Amino acid sequence: MPSYTPPLRDMKFVMHEVLNVVDELKMMPAHADIDADTINAVIEEGGKFAAEVVAPLNVTGDAEGCTLDKASHEVKAPKGFKEAYAKYVEGGWPALSCDPAYGGQGLPHIVNQSFYEMLNSANQAWTMYPGLSHGAYEALHAHGSDAQKALYLPKLTSGQWTGTMCLTEPHCGTDLGLLRSKAEPQADGSYKITGQKIFISAGEHDLAENIVHLVLARLPDAPAGSKGISLFVVPKFIPNADGTLGQRNAIFCAALEHKMGIHGNATAQIVMEGAVGTMVGEPNKGLAAMFVMMNAARLGVGMQSLGLTEVAYQNAVAYAKERIQMRALSGPKNPDKPADTIIVHPDVRKMLLTARAYAEGGRALAMWTTLMLDKELASDDEDERKECADLVALVTPIVKAFLTDNAWIATSHCLQVFGGHGYIREWGMEQFVRDARINMIYEGTNTIQSLDLLGRKVLGDNGKKLKKFGKLVQEFVEDEGTNEAMQEFVNPLADLGDKLTKLTTEIGMKAMGNADEVGAAAVDYLRVCGHLVFAYFWARMAKVALAKKDSGDPFYTAKLATARFYYAKLLPETAGLIRSARAGLAPLMEMDEALF
Repeated sequence: MPSYTPPLRDMKFVMHEVLNVVDELKMMPAHADIDADTINAVIEEGGKFAAEVVAPLNVTGDAEGCTLDKASHEVKAPKGFKEAYAKYVEGGWPALSCDPAYGGQGLPHIVNQSFYEMLNSANQAWTMYPGLSHGAYEALHAHGSDAQKALYLPKLTSGQWTGTMCLTEPHCGTDLGLLRSKAEPQADGSYKITGQKIFISAGEHDLAENIVHLVLARLPDAPAGSKGISLFVVPKFIPNADGTLGQRNAIFCAALEHKMGIHGNATAQIVMEGAVGTMVGEPNKGLAAMFVMMNAARLGVGMQSLGLTEVAYQNAVAYAKERIQMRALSGPKNPDKPADTIIVHPDVRKMLLTARAYAEGGRALAMWTTLMLDKELASDDEDERKECADLVALVTPIVKAFLTDNAWIATSHCLQVFGGHGYIREWGMEQFVRDARINMIYEGTNTIQSLDLLGRKVLGDNGKKLKKFGKLVQEFVEDEGTNEAMQEFVNPLADLGDKLTKLTTEIGMKAMGNADEVGAAAVDYLRVCGHLVFAYFWARMAKVALAKKDSGDPFYTAKLATARFYYAKLLPETAGLIRSARAGLAPLMEMDEALF
Protein backbone atom coordinates (compact mmCIF):
# COMPACT_ATOMS: atom_id res chain seq x y z
CA MET A 1 0.00 0.00 0.00
CA PRO A 2 1.56 3.32 -1.06
CA SER A 3 2.11 6.09 1.49
CA TYR A 4 1.98 9.87 1.08
CA THR A 5 3.54 12.75 2.98
CA PRO A 6 2.49 16.24 1.89
CA PRO A 7 5.56 18.13 0.55
CA LEU A 8 4.93 21.13 2.80
CA ARG A 9 8.56 22.20 3.06
CA ASP A 10 8.92 22.48 -0.71
CA MET A 11 5.58 24.23 -1.09
CA LYS A 12 6.57 26.84 1.49
CA PHE A 13 9.98 27.23 -0.18
CA VAL A 14 8.46 27.98 -3.58
CA MET A 15 5.76 30.26 -2.19
CA HIS A 16 7.73 32.26 0.33
CA GLU A 17 11.39 32.05 -0.71
CA VAL A 18 11.17 31.97 -4.51
CA LEU A 19 7.90 33.70 -5.44
CA ASN A 20 7.44 35.90 -2.32
CA VAL A 21 3.71 35.38 -2.68
CA VAL A 22 2.66 37.35 0.41
CA ASP A 23 4.25 40.58 -0.84
CA GLU A 24 2.74 39.99 -4.29
CA LEU A 25 -0.72 39.21 -2.95
CA LYS A 26 -0.81 42.10 -0.50
CA MET A 27 -0.68 44.48 -3.48
CA MET A 28 -4.21 43.39 -4.40
CA PRO A 29 -7.13 44.86 -2.44
CA ALA A 30 -8.87 41.46 -2.22
CA HIS A 31 -5.85 39.92 -0.49
CA ALA A 32 -4.48 42.92 1.43
CA ASP A 33 -4.83 41.07 4.74
CA ILE A 34 -3.15 37.82 3.68
CA ASP A 35 -0.12 36.63 5.63
CA ALA A 36 2.28 33.70 5.54
CA ASP A 37 0.91 32.16 8.75
CA THR A 38 -2.60 31.92 7.24
CA ILE A 39 -1.32 30.36 4.03
CA ASN A 40 0.86 27.89 5.91
CA ALA A 41 -1.91 26.92 8.32
CA VAL A 42 -4.32 26.21 5.47
CA ILE A 43 -1.92 24.05 3.47
CA GLU A 44 -0.84 22.18 6.60
CA GLU A 45 -4.44 21.32 7.49
CA GLY A 46 -5.14 20.56 3.82
CA GLY A 47 -2.18 18.20 3.79
CA LYS A 48 -3.57 16.35 6.83
CA PHE A 49 -6.95 16.00 5.15
CA ALA A 50 -5.36 14.66 1.95
CA ALA A 51 -3.05 12.20 3.71
CA GLU A 52 -5.40 10.99 6.47
CA VAL A 53 -8.87 11.09 4.89
CA VAL A 54 -8.49 10.78 1.11
CA ALA A 55 -5.27 8.79 0.54
CA PRO A 56 -6.44 5.61 2.37
CA LEU A 57 -9.31 5.34 -0.14
CA ASN A 58 -7.10 5.38 -3.24
CA VAL A 59 -6.21 1.70 -3.61
CA THR A 60 -9.59 0.42 -2.44
CA GLY A 61 -11.44 2.89 -4.68
CA ASP A 62 -9.42 1.71 -7.67
CA ALA A 63 -10.17 -1.95 -6.92
CA GLU A 64 -13.90 -1.43 -6.27
CA GLY A 65 -14.76 1.20 -8.91
CA CYS A 66 -18.22 2.72 -9.33
CA THR A 67 -21.53 0.85 -9.54
CA LEU A 68 -24.48 1.80 -11.78
CA ASP A 69 -28.05 0.79 -10.95
CA LYS A 70 -29.46 0.48 -14.48
CA ALA A 71 -33.05 0.69 -13.29
CA SER A 72 -32.70 3.94 -11.35
CA HIS A 73 -29.67 5.28 -13.29
CA GLU A 74 -28.06 6.09 -9.93
CA VAL A 75 -24.33 5.59 -9.42
CA LYS A 76 -22.65 4.59 -6.20
CA ALA A 77 -19.05 5.73 -5.70
CA PRO A 78 -16.56 3.35 -4.01
CA LYS A 79 -16.82 2.68 -0.28
CA GLY A 80 -15.75 5.64 1.84
CA PHE A 81 -15.86 8.22 -0.96
CA LYS A 82 -19.19 9.72 0.17
CA GLU A 83 -18.07 9.95 3.80
CA ALA A 84 -14.78 11.60 2.79
CA TYR A 85 -16.68 14.12 0.68
CA ALA A 86 -18.94 14.93 3.65
CA LYS A 87 -15.81 15.68 5.73
CA TYR A 88 -14.50 17.83 2.85
CA VAL A 89 -17.71 19.88 2.88
CA GLU A 90 -17.81 20.02 6.68
CA GLY A 91 -14.24 21.39 6.73
CA GLY A 92 -15.21 24.25 4.38
CA TRP A 93 -12.66 23.09 1.81
CA PRO A 94 -14.81 23.70 -1.33
CA ALA A 95 -15.06 27.41 -0.45
CA LEU A 96 -11.31 28.17 -0.15
CA SER A 97 -10.85 30.43 -3.18
CA CYS A 98 -14.51 31.16 -3.96
CA ASP A 99 -16.11 34.59 -3.94
CA PRO A 100 -17.22 35.72 -0.43
CA ALA A 101 -20.39 37.09 -2.08
CA TYR A 102 -21.50 33.46 -2.49
CA GLY A 103 -20.19 32.11 0.79
CA GLY A 104 -16.58 31.62 -0.28
CA GLN A 105 -13.49 32.30 1.85
CA GLY A 106 -11.88 34.47 -0.81
CA LEU A 107 -8.41 33.01 -0.32
CA PRO A 108 -5.94 33.29 -3.20
CA HIS A 109 -6.10 30.63 -5.91
CA ILE A 110 -2.49 29.66 -5.18
CA VAL A 111 -3.61 28.33 -1.78
CA ASN A 112 -6.39 26.28 -3.35
CA GLN A 113 -4.02 25.00 -6.04
CA SER A 114 -1.55 23.76 -3.40
CA PHE A 115 -4.37 21.98 -1.62
CA TYR A 116 -5.44 20.32 -4.86
CA GLU A 117 -1.93 19.14 -5.63
CA MET A 118 -1.99 17.25 -2.33
CA LEU A 119 -5.49 15.87 -2.96
CA ASN A 120 -4.36 14.59 -6.36
CA SER A 121 -1.33 12.89 -4.84
CA ALA A 122 -3.63 11.28 -2.31
CA ASN A 123 -6.38 10.15 -4.69
CA GLN A 124 -6.87 11.57 -8.18
CA ALA A 125 -10.15 9.72 -8.80
CA TRP A 126 -11.78 11.09 -5.64
CA THR A 127 -10.43 14.59 -6.22
CA MET A 128 -12.14 14.79 -9.60
CA TYR A 129 -15.57 14.95 -7.93
CA PRO A 130 -14.99 18.30 -6.19
CA GLY A 131 -12.43 19.40 -8.81
CA LEU A 132 -14.92 19.61 -11.64
CA SER A 133 -17.21 21.69 -9.45
CA HIS A 134 -14.58 24.42 -9.40
CA GLY A 135 -14.70 24.63 -13.18
CA ALA A 136 -18.50 24.82 -13.21
CA TYR A 137 -18.34 27.50 -10.52
CA GLU A 138 -15.82 29.57 -12.57
CA ALA A 139 -17.90 29.35 -15.77
CA LEU A 140 -21.12 30.41 -14.01
CA HIS A 141 -19.31 33.10 -12.03
CA ALA A 142 -17.95 34.58 -15.28
CA HIS A 143 -20.94 34.14 -17.61
CA GLY A 144 -24.03 33.22 -15.58
CA SER A 145 -27.01 35.53 -15.16
CA ASP A 146 -27.66 37.09 -11.76
CA ALA A 147 -30.44 34.56 -11.21
CA GLN A 148 -28.17 31.62 -12.14
CA LYS A 149 -25.44 32.90 -9.87
CA ALA A 150 -27.81 33.36 -6.95
CA LEU A 151 -29.27 29.88 -7.43
CA TYR A 152 -26.20 27.80 -8.16
CA LEU A 153 -23.05 29.47 -6.84
CA PRO A 154 -23.78 29.28 -3.09
CA LYS A 155 -24.47 25.53 -3.40
CA LEU A 156 -21.35 24.92 -5.53
CA THR A 157 -19.29 27.04 -3.12
CA SER A 158 -20.45 25.07 -0.09
CA GLY A 159 -19.97 21.76 -1.89
CA GLN A 160 -23.62 20.86 -1.28
CA TRP A 161 -23.90 20.47 -5.06
CA THR A 162 -21.21 19.38 -7.51
CA GLY A 163 -20.68 20.30 -11.16
CA THR A 164 -19.68 18.74 -14.47
CA MET A 165 -18.89 19.78 -18.01
CA CYS A 166 -20.70 17.92 -20.80
CA LEU A 167 -18.95 18.48 -24.10
CA THR A 168 -17.98 15.23 -25.81
CA GLU A 169 -20.40 13.19 -27.91
CA PRO A 170 -19.87 9.74 -29.45
CA HIS A 171 -18.95 11.25 -32.82
CA CYS A 172 -17.10 14.35 -31.62
CA GLY A 173 -14.41 14.96 -29.06
CA THR A 174 -12.02 17.77 -29.84
CA ASP A 175 -14.01 18.96 -32.85
CA LEU A 176 -16.97 20.41 -30.98
CA GLY A 177 -18.29 21.99 -34.17
CA LEU A 178 -19.70 18.54 -34.99
CA LEU A 179 -21.88 18.23 -31.89
CA ARG A 180 -25.58 17.38 -32.37
CA SER A 181 -27.28 17.88 -29.00
CA LYS A 182 -30.34 20.08 -29.49
CA ALA A 183 -31.86 22.80 -27.33
CA GLU A 184 -35.51 23.71 -27.99
CA PRO A 185 -36.66 27.07 -26.59
CA GLN A 186 -39.73 27.00 -24.31
CA ALA A 187 -42.37 29.64 -23.64
CA ASP A 188 -41.08 30.24 -20.08
CA GLY A 189 -37.57 31.11 -21.29
CA SER A 190 -36.10 27.69 -20.50
CA TYR A 191 -34.91 25.08 -22.99
CA LYS A 192 -35.50 21.37 -23.54
CA ILE A 193 -32.17 19.66 -24.18
CA THR A 194 -31.94 16.36 -26.07
CA GLY A 195 -28.79 14.46 -26.92
CA GLN A 196 -26.06 12.13 -25.72
CA LYS A 197 -22.76 12.96 -24.03
CA ILE A 198 -19.90 10.56 -23.27
CA PHE A 199 -16.77 10.57 -21.10
CA ILE A 200 -18.41 12.80 -18.47
CA SER A 201 -16.17 12.70 -15.40
CA ALA A 202 -18.13 12.69 -12.12
CA GLY A 203 -21.23 12.64 -14.32
CA GLU A 204 -23.33 10.72 -11.82
CA HIS A 205 -22.63 9.81 -8.18
CA ASP A 206 -23.99 9.72 -4.64
CA LEU A 207 -21.56 12.19 -3.01
CA ALA A 208 -23.80 15.25 -3.27
CA GLU A 209 -27.56 15.82 -3.39
CA ASN A 210 -27.49 17.55 -6.80
CA ILE A 211 -25.23 17.69 -9.86
CA VAL A 212 -25.06 20.84 -11.97
CA HIS A 213 -24.27 19.85 -15.54
CA LEU A 214 -22.94 22.48 -17.95
CA VAL A 215 -24.01 21.25 -21.37
CA LEU A 216 -23.12 22.36 -24.89
CA ALA A 217 -25.98 22.14 -27.39
CA ARG A 218 -27.39 23.76 -30.53
CA LEU A 219 -30.39 26.00 -30.93
CA PRO A 220 -32.79 25.12 -33.83
CA ASP A 221 -31.57 28.06 -35.94
CA ALA A 222 -27.90 27.81 -34.95
CA PRO A 223 -25.22 28.34 -37.60
CA ALA A 224 -23.19 25.25 -38.51
CA GLY A 225 -19.88 24.46 -36.81
CA SER A 226 -18.40 25.90 -33.63
CA LYS A 227 -20.11 29.28 -34.14
CA GLY A 228 -23.50 27.68 -33.48
CA ILE A 229 -22.93 26.27 -30.00
CA SER A 230 -24.69 27.50 -26.87
CA LEU A 231 -24.09 26.64 -23.21
CA PHE A 232 -26.82 25.51 -20.81
CA VAL A 233 -26.98 24.70 -17.15
CA VAL A 234 -28.90 21.45 -16.77
CA PRO A 235 -29.23 20.27 -13.14
CA LYS A 236 -29.91 16.68 -12.12
CA PHE A 237 -32.74 17.98 -9.91
CA ILE A 238 -34.43 21.20 -11.01
CA PRO A 239 -34.10 23.58 -8.06
CA ASN A 240 -36.97 25.62 -6.72
CA ALA A 241 -36.56 29.38 -6.48
CA ASP A 242 -35.48 29.03 -2.82
CA GLY A 243 -32.72 26.56 -3.70
CA THR A 244 -34.54 23.47 -2.44
CA LEU A 245 -34.64 20.48 -4.77
CA GLY A 246 -37.56 20.12 -7.13
CA GLN A 247 -38.35 17.40 -9.66
CA ARG A 248 -35.85 14.99 -11.17
CA ASN A 249 -34.66 16.28 -14.55
CA ALA A 250 -34.59 14.15 -17.72
CA ILE A 251 -30.80 13.85 -17.67
CA PHE A 252 -29.43 10.52 -16.55
CA CYS A 253 -26.50 8.10 -16.70
CA ALA A 254 -27.03 5.34 -19.26
CA ALA A 255 -23.71 3.57 -18.70
CA LEU A 256 -20.30 3.87 -17.06
CA GLU A 257 -17.09 3.65 -19.08
CA HIS A 258 -14.72 0.77 -18.31
CA LYS A 259 -11.34 2.45 -18.15
CA MET A 260 -7.62 1.88 -17.84
CA GLY A 261 -7.40 4.00 -14.69
CA ILE A 262 -9.21 6.49 -12.40
CA HIS A 263 -11.65 3.67 -11.61
CA GLY A 264 -12.93 5.45 -8.52
CA ASN A 265 -14.38 8.28 -10.61
CA ALA A 266 -17.64 7.76 -12.44
CA THR A 267 -16.99 8.45 -16.13
CA ALA A 268 -20.56 8.51 -17.38
CA GLN A 269 -22.47 8.26 -20.63
CA ILE A 270 -25.15 10.90 -20.18
CA VAL A 271 -28.48 10.86 -22.00
CA MET A 272 -30.82 13.88 -22.12
CA GLU A 273 -34.41 13.42 -23.22
CA GLY A 274 -35.96 16.86 -23.10
CA ALA A 275 -34.01 17.83 -20.01
CA VAL A 276 -34.81 21.32 -18.72
CA GLY A 277 -31.97 23.81 -18.92
CA THR A 278 -31.33 27.55 -18.88
CA MET A 279 -28.88 29.31 -21.18
CA VAL A 280 -25.56 30.54 -19.84
CA GLY A 281 -24.41 33.70 -21.59
CA GLU A 282 -25.53 34.55 -25.11
CA PRO A 283 -26.95 32.33 -27.88
CA ASN A 284 -24.31 30.68 -30.07
CA LYS A 285 -21.55 31.97 -27.76
CA GLY A 286 -21.31 28.87 -25.63
CA LEU A 287 -17.72 27.97 -26.41
CA ALA A 288 -16.43 31.25 -24.97
CA ALA A 289 -18.25 30.55 -21.72
CA MET A 290 -17.20 26.90 -21.65
CA PHE A 291 -13.57 27.84 -22.23
CA VAL A 292 -13.52 29.42 -18.77
CA MET A 293 -14.23 25.97 -17.40
CA MET A 294 -11.94 24.23 -19.88
CA ASN A 295 -8.98 26.47 -19.06
CA ALA A 296 -9.56 25.90 -15.34
CA ALA A 297 -9.74 22.18 -16.07
CA ARG A 298 -6.51 22.25 -18.09
CA LEU A 299 -4.66 23.79 -15.17
CA GLY A 300 -6.41 21.24 -12.95
CA VAL A 301 -5.17 18.33 -15.07
CA GLY A 302 -1.64 19.67 -14.71
CA MET A 303 -2.22 19.49 -10.92
CA GLN A 304 -3.37 15.89 -11.26
CA SER A 305 -0.12 14.92 -12.91
CA LEU A 306 1.99 16.96 -10.53
CA GLY A 307 0.31 15.13 -7.66
CA LEU A 308 0.96 11.71 -9.21
CA THR A 309 4.60 12.58 -9.95
CA GLU A 310 5.16 13.55 -6.31
CA VAL A 311 3.51 10.51 -4.72
CA ALA A 312 5.16 8.08 -7.15
CA TYR A 313 8.55 9.65 -6.36
CA GLN A 314 8.02 9.40 -2.61
CA ASN A 315 7.21 5.70 -2.75
CA ALA A 316 10.01 4.87 -5.19
CA VAL A 317 12.59 6.60 -2.97
CA ALA A 318 11.40 4.74 0.11
CA TYR A 319 11.67 1.44 -1.78
CA ALA A 320 15.10 2.23 -3.26
CA LYS A 321 16.48 2.96 0.22
CA GLU A 322 15.25 -0.40 1.55
CA ARG A 323 15.50 -2.85 -1.34
CA ILE A 324 18.77 -4.81 -1.24
CA GLN A 325 20.00 -6.09 -4.61
CA MET A 326 23.51 -6.54 -6.06
CA ARG A 327 26.62 -4.56 -5.25
CA ALA A 328 27.60 -1.13 -6.47
CA LEU A 329 29.91 -1.36 -9.49
CA SER A 330 32.57 0.54 -7.58
CA GLY A 331 32.51 -1.86 -4.62
CA PRO A 332 30.24 -2.57 -1.64
CA LYS A 333 28.46 0.41 -0.12
CA ASN A 334 26.65 -1.61 2.57
CA PRO A 335 29.36 -4.12 3.55
CA ASP A 336 27.39 -5.26 6.58
CA LYS A 337 24.61 -6.49 4.30
CA PRO A 338 24.57 -9.31 1.71
CA ALA A 339 24.00 -6.73 -1.06
CA ASP A 340 23.63 -2.96 -1.44
CA THR A 341 20.43 -0.94 -1.40
CA ILE A 342 19.48 -0.16 -4.98
CA ILE A 343 19.74 3.59 -4.47
CA VAL A 344 23.52 3.21 -4.90
CA HIS A 345 23.07 2.34 -8.60
CA PRO A 346 23.46 5.30 -10.98
CA ASP A 347 20.48 4.50 -13.17
CA VAL A 348 18.15 4.05 -10.21
CA ARG A 349 19.25 7.49 -9.06
CA LYS A 350 18.64 8.85 -12.56
CA MET A 351 15.07 7.57 -12.49
CA LEU A 352 14.45 8.95 -9.01
CA LEU A 353 16.01 12.32 -9.77
CA THR A 354 14.02 12.60 -13.01
CA ALA A 355 10.79 12.22 -11.04
CA ARG A 356 12.01 14.61 -8.34
CA ALA A 357 13.13 17.29 -10.82
CA TYR A 358 9.84 17.06 -12.71
CA ALA A 359 7.82 17.26 -9.48
CA GLU A 360 9.69 20.24 -8.04
CA GLY A 361 9.95 22.07 -11.39
CA GLY A 362 6.26 21.41 -12.02
CA ARG A 363 5.35 22.74 -8.56
CA ALA A 364 7.23 26.00 -9.19
CA LEU A 365 5.55 26.47 -12.58
CA ALA A 366 2.10 25.61 -11.19
CA MET A 367 2.43 28.01 -8.28
CA TRP A 368 3.75 30.84 -10.43
CA THR A 369 0.94 30.30 -12.96
CA THR A 370 -1.67 30.40 -10.21
CA LEU A 371 -0.11 33.55 -8.76
CA MET A 372 -0.40 35.15 -12.22
CA LEU A 373 -4.04 33.97 -12.27
CA ASP A 374 -4.62 35.65 -8.89
CA LYS A 375 -3.18 38.88 -10.30
CA GLU A 376 -5.28 38.59 -13.46
CA LEU A 377 -8.43 38.28 -11.36
CA ALA A 378 -7.69 40.59 -8.42
CA SER A 379 -5.16 43.28 -9.39
CA ASP A 380 -6.49 46.85 -9.39
CA ASP A 381 -4.08 47.72 -12.21
CA GLU A 382 -5.70 47.08 -15.59
CA ASP A 383 -2.34 46.80 -17.40
CA GLU A 384 -1.12 44.27 -14.86
CA ARG A 385 -4.32 42.24 -15.24
CA LYS A 386 -3.85 42.09 -19.01
CA GLU A 387 -0.15 41.25 -18.70
CA CYS A 388 -0.88 38.41 -16.31
CA ALA A 389 -3.80 37.16 -18.43
CA ASP A 390 -1.46 36.89 -21.42
CA LEU A 391 1.13 34.97 -19.39
CA VAL A 392 -1.52 32.57 -18.02
CA ALA A 393 -2.89 32.02 -21.53
CA LEU A 394 0.62 31.27 -22.81
CA VAL A 395 1.59 28.76 -20.14
CA THR A 396 -1.79 26.99 -19.70
CA PRO A 397 -1.10 24.50 -22.55
CA ILE A 398 2.42 23.99 -21.14
CA VAL A 399 1.09 23.29 -17.64
CA LYS A 400 -1.38 20.79 -19.09
CA ALA A 401 0.82 19.02 -21.65
CA PHE A 402 4.35 19.28 -20.25
CA LEU A 403 3.37 18.29 -16.71
CA THR A 404 1.25 15.38 -17.90
CA ASP A 405 3.92 14.10 -20.32
CA ASN A 406 6.45 14.36 -17.50
CA ALA A 407 4.17 12.49 -15.11
CA TRP A 408 3.89 9.62 -17.57
CA ILE A 409 7.69 9.46 -17.72
CA ALA A 410 8.09 9.87 -13.97
CA THR A 411 5.46 7.34 -12.85
CA SER A 412 6.87 4.80 -15.34
CA HIS A 413 10.37 5.39 -13.94
CA CYS A 414 9.12 5.01 -10.39
CA LEU A 415 7.36 1.75 -11.25
CA GLN A 416 10.63 0.58 -12.83
CA VAL A 417 12.50 1.27 -9.58
CA PHE A 418 10.30 -1.39 -7.96
CA GLY A 419 11.25 -3.91 -10.65
CA GLY A 420 8.81 -6.82 -10.82
CA HIS A 421 7.07 -5.61 -7.67
CA GLY A 422 6.13 -2.43 -9.52
CA TYR A 423 4.10 -4.48 -11.96
CA ILE A 424 2.19 -6.15 -9.13
CA ARG A 425 -0.97 -4.43 -8.01
CA GLU A 426 -0.49 -4.65 -4.23
CA TRP A 427 2.43 -2.18 -4.27
CA GLY A 428 0.24 0.53 -5.80
CA MET A 429 2.75 1.80 -8.36
CA GLU A 430 0.95 0.46 -11.41
CA GLN A 431 -2.13 2.45 -10.43
CA PHE A 432 -0.16 5.70 -10.60
CA VAL A 433 0.92 4.82 -14.14
CA ARG A 434 -2.62 3.91 -15.20
CA ASP A 435 -4.11 7.02 -13.63
CA ALA A 436 -1.41 9.24 -15.19
CA ARG A 437 -2.13 8.10 -18.72
CA ILE A 438 -5.55 9.74 -19.05
CA ASN A 439 -4.14 13.14 -18.14
CA MET A 440 -2.38 13.32 -21.51
CA ILE A 441 -5.69 12.82 -23.29
CA TYR A 442 -8.65 14.53 -21.65
CA GLU A 443 -9.31 18.28 -21.53
CA GLY A 444 -7.74 18.57 -24.97
CA THR A 445 -5.08 16.04 -25.91
CA ASN A 446 -1.47 17.10 -25.56
CA THR A 447 -1.27 17.45 -29.33
CA ILE A 448 -4.18 19.89 -29.14
CA GLN A 449 -2.34 21.78 -26.39
CA SER A 450 0.73 21.93 -28.62
CA LEU A 451 -1.30 23.33 -31.53
CA ASP A 452 -2.90 25.83 -29.15
CA LEU A 453 0.52 26.96 -27.92
CA LEU A 454 2.32 27.24 -31.26
CA GLY A 455 -0.57 28.12 -33.58
CA ARG A 456 -2.75 30.30 -31.39
CA LYS A 457 -0.68 31.58 -28.44
CA VAL A 458 2.66 32.14 -30.25
CA LEU A 459 2.18 32.55 -33.99
CA GLY A 460 -1.37 33.88 -33.61
CA ASP A 461 -0.16 37.17 -32.14
CA ASN A 462 3.29 37.22 -33.76
CA GLY A 463 4.97 36.09 -30.59
CA LYS A 464 3.74 38.90 -28.30
CA LYS A 465 2.82 36.59 -25.41
CA LEU A 466 6.00 34.54 -25.82
CA LYS A 467 8.07 37.74 -25.75
CA LYS A 468 6.46 38.65 -22.42
CA PHE A 469 7.74 35.44 -20.85
CA GLY A 470 11.03 35.87 -22.73
CA LYS A 471 11.38 39.26 -21.06
CA LEU A 472 11.21 37.60 -17.62
CA VAL A 473 13.96 35.19 -18.68
CA GLN A 474 16.08 37.98 -20.15
CA GLU A 475 15.78 40.14 -17.05
CA PHE A 476 16.80 37.24 -14.84
CA VAL A 477 19.79 36.43 -17.08
CA GLU A 478 20.90 40.08 -17.03
CA ASP A 479 20.47 40.38 -13.26
CA GLU A 480 22.60 37.29 -12.67
CA GLY A 481 25.12 38.01 -15.44
CA THR A 482 27.88 39.02 -13.02
CA ASN A 483 27.14 36.32 -10.43
CA GLU A 484 29.85 33.73 -11.04
CA ALA A 485 28.12 31.05 -9.00
CA MET A 486 25.01 31.27 -11.21
CA GLN A 487 26.70 30.87 -14.59
CA GLU A 488 26.09 27.11 -14.69
CA PHE A 489 22.37 27.92 -14.79
CA VAL A 490 22.25 31.28 -16.51
CA ASN A 491 24.32 30.39 -19.58
CA PRO A 492 22.27 27.32 -20.67
CA LEU A 493 19.07 29.26 -19.95
CA ALA A 494 20.13 32.17 -22.14
CA ASP A 495 21.31 29.79 -24.86
CA LEU A 496 17.99 27.93 -24.95
CA GLY A 497 16.10 31.23 -25.05
CA ASP A 498 18.08 32.28 -28.15
CA LYS A 499 17.54 28.92 -29.83
CA LEU A 500 13.80 29.01 -29.13
CA THR A 501 13.55 32.49 -30.68
CA LYS A 502 15.26 31.26 -33.85
CA LEU A 503 13.14 28.10 -33.96
CA THR A 504 9.93 30.10 -33.57
CA THR A 505 10.89 32.41 -36.45
CA GLU A 506 11.84 29.47 -38.67
CA ILE A 507 8.58 27.58 -38.05
CA GLY A 508 6.56 30.77 -38.51
CA MET A 509 8.15 31.37 -41.92
CA LYS A 510 7.51 27.78 -43.01
CA ALA A 511 3.92 27.95 -41.79
CA MET A 512 3.22 30.93 -44.04
CA GLY A 513 3.80 28.57 -46.97
CA ASN A 514 2.00 25.55 -45.50
CA ALA A 515 -0.03 25.59 -42.26
CA ASP A 516 0.65 21.85 -41.78
CA GLU A 517 4.19 22.85 -40.76
CA VAL A 518 2.66 23.98 -37.46
CA GLY A 519 1.20 20.52 -36.91
CA ALA A 520 4.52 18.87 -37.77
CA ALA A 521 6.51 20.91 -35.27
CA ALA A 522 3.99 21.63 -32.51
CA VAL A 523 4.56 18.71 -30.11
CA ASP A 524 8.34 19.08 -30.18
CA TYR A 525 7.96 22.84 -29.88
CA LEU A 526 5.81 22.66 -26.74
CA ARG A 527 8.31 20.40 -25.06
CA VAL A 528 11.15 22.84 -25.87
CA CYS A 529 9.03 25.66 -24.38
CA GLY A 530 8.30 23.48 -21.35
CA HIS A 531 12.01 23.02 -20.75
CA LEU A 532 12.67 26.75 -21.15
CA VAL A 533 10.04 27.47 -18.50
CA PHE A 534 11.40 24.75 -16.19
CA ALA A 535 14.98 25.94 -16.70
CA TYR A 536 13.91 29.46 -15.72
CA PHE A 537 12.25 28.30 -12.50
CA TRP A 538 15.04 25.86 -11.68
CA ALA A 539 17.52 28.73 -12.07
CA ARG A 540 15.42 30.88 -9.72
CA MET A 541 15.27 28.06 -7.18
CA ALA A 542 19.01 27.42 -7.53
CA LYS A 543 19.69 31.10 -6.80
CA VAL A 544 17.91 30.84 -3.45
CA ALA A 545 19.54 27.49 -2.67
CA LEU A 546 23.01 28.86 -3.44
CA ALA A 547 22.44 31.81 -1.12
CA LYS A 548 21.34 29.52 1.73
CA LYS A 549 23.41 26.38 1.13
CA ASP A 550 25.69 27.10 4.10
CA SER A 551 22.75 27.57 6.49
CA GLY A 552 23.06 24.01 7.76
CA ASP A 553 19.64 23.05 6.29
CA PRO A 554 20.12 20.03 4.00
CA PHE A 555 17.00 21.10 2.07
CA TYR A 556 19.05 23.66 0.14
CA THR A 557 21.82 21.14 -0.58
CA ALA A 558 19.25 18.77 -2.07
CA LYS A 559 17.57 21.57 -4.04
CA LEU A 560 20.89 22.61 -5.58
CA ALA A 561 21.80 19.02 -6.46
CA THR A 562 18.40 18.51 -8.13
CA ALA A 563 18.80 21.74 -10.10
CA ARG A 564 22.20 20.58 -11.35
CA PHE A 565 20.75 17.20 -12.29
CA TYR A 566 17.95 18.86 -14.24
CA TYR A 567 20.37 21.04 -16.19
CA ALA A 568 22.83 18.19 -16.83
CA LYS A 569 20.50 15.29 -17.60
CA LEU A 570 17.05 16.55 -18.62
CA LEU A 571 17.51 19.93 -20.28
CA PRO A 572 19.75 18.48 -23.07
CA GLU A 573 16.63 16.79 -24.46
CA THR A 574 15.93 20.12 -26.14
CA ALA A 575 18.76 19.63 -28.66
CA GLY A 576 17.06 16.59 -30.18
CA LEU A 577 13.63 18.20 -30.02
CA ILE A 578 14.84 21.28 -31.90
CA ARG A 579 16.40 19.08 -34.60
CA SER A 580 13.18 17.11 -34.89
CA ALA A 581 11.03 20.27 -35.09
CA ARG A 582 13.32 21.68 -37.80
CA ALA A 583 12.95 18.51 -39.86
CA GLY A 584 9.47 19.80 -40.59
CA LEU A 585 6.60 18.31 -42.54
CA ALA A 586 8.23 16.38 -45.39
CA PRO A 587 9.28 13.19 -43.49
CA LEU A 588 5.72 12.86 -42.13
CA MET A 589 3.80 13.29 -45.38
CA GLU A 590 6.13 11.70 -47.91
CA MET A 591 4.58 8.24 -47.65
CA ASP A 592 1.22 7.70 -49.34
CA GLU A 593 -1.49 6.78 -46.82
CA ALA A 594 -2.19 3.56 -48.74
CA LEU A 595 1.26 2.35 -47.70
CA PHE A 596 0.54 2.60 -43.99
